[in-house]
Amino acid sequence: MHAVTGKILWVDLSNKTSYEEKIPEELYKNVLSGLGLAAVILNKHIPPNSDPLGEDNILAFVSGLLTGTGSFLTGRWIVAAKSPLTNTWGDANCGGNLAPAIKQAGYDGIFIKGTSSHPVYIYIKNDQVMILPAEEYWGIDAIETENALIKKYQPQQPSVAVIGQAGENLSLISGIVNDRGRMAARSGLGAVMGSKKLKAIVITGNKKIAAHSPEKMKKLSHQFNRYIQFQPPFLPGFMTGFLGMIMRILPFQMAIDGMLYKILLKKWGTVSMNITSLEQGDAPVKNWDGYHGDFRSKQNIKYNPDRFQKLEINKYHCYSCPLGCGGISKFPNRDGETHKPEYETVTAFGSLLLNEDISSIYEINDILNRAGMDSISAGASIAYAYECFEKGILSLEETGGLNLTWGNSQILPELIHQMVHREKFGAFLTDGAKIAAQKLGNSKMSNPVHASGQELAMHDPRNDPGFAIHAVVEATPGRHTLGSNLYYEMFSLWKKLNSYPKISRFYHKNKKYQSSRENVLAAVANSKFISLLNGAGACLFGAFIGVHRFPIFEWLNAATGWQNTPEDYMQIGYNIHELKQVFNQKHSESLIHSITPRAIGLPPQKKGANQNRKVNLNEIVPAYFQELGWNEKTGQPTDQISNRIISIYVESQDNQ
Repeated sequence: MHAVTGKILWVDLSNKTSYEEKIPEELYKNVLSGLGLAAVILNKHIPPNSDPLGEDNILAFVSGLLTGTGSFLTGRWIVAAKSPLTNTWGDANCGGNLAPAIKQAGYDGIFIKGTSSHPVYIYIKNDQVMILPAEEYWGIDAIETENALIKKYQPQQPSVAVIGQAGENLSLISGIVNDRGRMAARSGLGAVMGSKKLKAIVITGNKKIAAHSPEKMKKLSHQFNRYIQFQPPFLPGFMTGFLGMIMRILPFQMAIDGMLYKILLKKWGTVSMNITSLEQGDAPVKNWDGYHGDFRSKQNIKYNPDRFQKLEINKYHCYSCPLGCGGISKFPNRDGETHKPEYETVTAFGSLLLNEDISSIYEINDILNRAGMDSISAGASIAYAYECFEKGILSLEETGGLNLTWGNSQILPELIHQMVHREKFGAFLTDGAKIAAQKLGNSKMSNPVHASGQELAMHDPRNDPGFAIHAVVEATPGRHTLGSNLYYEMFSLWKKLNSYPKISRFYHKNKKYQSSRENVLAAVANSKFISLLNGAGACLFGAFIGVHRFPIFEWLNAATGWQNTPEDYMQIGYNIHELKQVFNQKHSESLIHSITPRAIGLPPQKKGANQNRKVNLNEIVPAYFQELGWNEKTGQPTDQISNRIISIYVESQDNQ
């Protein structure tokens, strides 16, 4: 087989053993690798009603099919397990350098079961697998641990996935860190790793991954790179706010070409959207209860992307990425280097808290990266506490003297430290906003903003209803990387698949809020296509450039030697999507997730870009499931395809 290794590694922490398992080619043809491979195996091996923090849960680290084949922007790795935050299918996606290391060690995935009685780390070098004591690293932050382990195994230059103190303390909003600050942050999977007493995985290897048609792969990648390198002059940073203002004021919307977003990413990274999103109505304000007028121009201009660019020392590139949207930066107010904050972190600790102190964002970002805590969930949980404090639901005595007034950034480092270590008032927020609200009791519940327990990212569904749709219909609730109206526009799938609706260059904004067949088809297409991307190990930002430029279908054929059509690959995306929903059918009480009414305009806002807007999920969600062929009332899948695919895996097990 080309592009894949044809095997996975199992590690049992309970009895300190490991073994390899072969994967049949037929399985790859149905689900690729990456997320698809994880979905098959976790469906088979995690029993129903399993405790996400118990020894029956399995933690999967998987690399995508295209990783290492010569394609670009295809170096994402995924960690998956039953989520302790939502009790559903859970996965988190990350760039960094772990994805190629998994395949270079000879595997398409590493599956970890059982629980150690003491802290350990796993060392993998090609066919050598060792489970080693990690007491000396337990309690040390993720970046220091990674540096120590890399130094220990010099000159091999291993790749390391590691948890910080948040994962050790089983915070349900903790993630897994790689490459000194990149993080697979969502779904609380750092807590799963911590529950297994697994501090880190250290991987090194020298196995080669070959594409079926390397010359074709090289040609496709060269053509695609021309789009990446096209970088005309663009507006200065402060002008991006005017762009958002125009988008807010006009009743019509222009369909966004992904090349525009690429230009922004290449120049500034995701912080390019700091001011635009706020002025446009995309960025939430004041725990989703405010609007752009509550964080006015003289405040939001402090998050001018040019300010972040001036602090940048070097561009940061994930594996196989010529774009380099990340950055290694100086701190604004002290010595040292850190990863540049992303848009999500800037907004979660900026407008969401009415905080205008850019220096605090850098400090908070570094603390969270080192502790291994999700900045989206952390910021949203703190915003909920700020609102409770404002309304008198929490007193100064109850917060331990922390003055949770809007805009107060001085208390944030201490509060986050408490959250990471489950200490004092911070313990109230350690497991996210929903659980914090439950601790207060229904009579004081106020407004924690989440979907079935996972805090929403910094993109307002009242501005783009697609975020609400995917927050409630996907197997993993509350994820912003699984679909939106904007994503469909930028993917431009209709340019490769005639069956999908074409978006007009200009359209009235009201069109987004309709339960039309066009919007239903777009949502279904997002689910299939993004599942396909996650099976291939592809970056969402690459796909935003459009399938007529980002040759995902052609790369897959060049890598494997298959002759699949785009329609064939969308069917593979469907297969992966259904497998995740089948997992939830076994493990979750409901297949349709709840969402905080405030986030969908119930009641509607009275001011700002999203004034009087509300998202009607009652019509479009059943239509979405019906289009997939699932039960429109419950979201229950037919599971015929999933059962057939899982049986391919089971039969291969029986023959080994």
